[in-house]
Amino acid sequence: MAVAMVTGASRGLGRAVAGELAARGWDLVLSARAAGLLAEAGEELRAAGARVSVVAGDVSSAAHRAELVAAARALGGLDLLVNNAGVLGAEPLVPLAVHPLEGLREAFEVNVVAPLGLVQEALPLLRAAGAGAVLNISSDAAVVPYRTWGAYGATKAAGDLMSAVLAGEEPGLRVWWADPGSMRTRMMAAAEPGEDLAGLPGPEEVAPLLLRLVTERLPSGRYTAEALAGAGPERAGAERAGAERAGAEEGGAQQAGEGQPRAQQGGAEQAGAEQNRAEQAEAGQGRARQAGAAQARAQQAGAEQGGVGQDRGAQTQAQQAEAAQDRAQQAEAAQDQAQQAGAAQDQAQQAGAAQDQAQQGGVGA
Repeated sequence: MAVAMVTGASRGLGRAVAGELAARGWDLVLSARAAGLLAEAGEELRAAGARVSVVAGDVSSAAHRAELVAAARALGGLDLLVNNAGVLGAEPLVPLAVHPLEGLREAFEVNVVAPLGLVQEALPLLRAAGAGAVLNISSDAAVVPYRTWGAYGATKAAGDLMSAVLAGEEPGLRVWWADPGSMRTRMMAAAEPGEDLAGLPGPEEVAPLLLRLVTERLPSGRYTAEALAGAGPERAGAERAGAERAGAEEGGAQQAGEGQPRAQQGGAEQAGAEQNRAEQAEAGQGRARQAGAAQARAQQAGAEQGGVGQDRGAQTQAQQAEAAQDRAQQAEAAQDQAQQAGAAQDQAQQAGAAQDQAQQGGVGA
């Protein structure tokens, strides 16, 4: 029987994901700080037929993380780790100018350090599973600069990058970082108390979409629940390709030998970096085109509402459009740099060949 670990499982998305996994026959290790709510969730899932181990505690505690992995080992191993637990850093959210630094530190501990710590603790079990996977819950605040979401978004951006690197370093695992979108949850209500959440989906509607990653074992990468609800997933292809290419380039560099001329190494590294930016640029241009349509829809939504009480969805689309347009402009510059880098790499290779010939001539003399 497959075993999954879900943090932040006492309510919201974590509780919904745990329920979906139990319905599919998974055994579960559940974690949350709210011991009473967690115990209730465990009882409900056991009644549905799942073996469930509940371990109340704070994921920022190394001792708690070790206890969670021990509970998974007792159930037979670990096939899936869902890093869902998170904190906002301030409730309600506030601008960066007045954001409490202690809250920011707590957010990084819970949202970034703790997930990595749990991955490190669980890696032996995940590797031994043969088809181990990590699902890190992200946010659109990781990629869009919403006002007042800066601190929380910074932790999610850090988590996204860490996930992408982990995917490259652990090719035997599936690593997904998924944005569930805005949901009707206690956390969202705490973040923006004045917002009307009635039109947002509940976590029980989003959880089955995220489970597509598990049931279909989709490739490692960044996904959104909105795209998973459609015909196909939206993957951050640039990040995944960059992670794979980084591993290949690192291996190639090690095999190339330390005698490679420094000019050649410098030109190749610069060209590789520019190529990465160019590929990310192409992805950004695609998002920009989508964002242009989203901006038009957002403007139409604002007109229909008379400019008063515009909902967060319309504001989100407009902000995404502005950010995407900026990325598209940067994309053009990155592509120009990539072309220049390619020329520099050719020159470096020619210089290396000339240097080799010169050395051979010296030996012949």
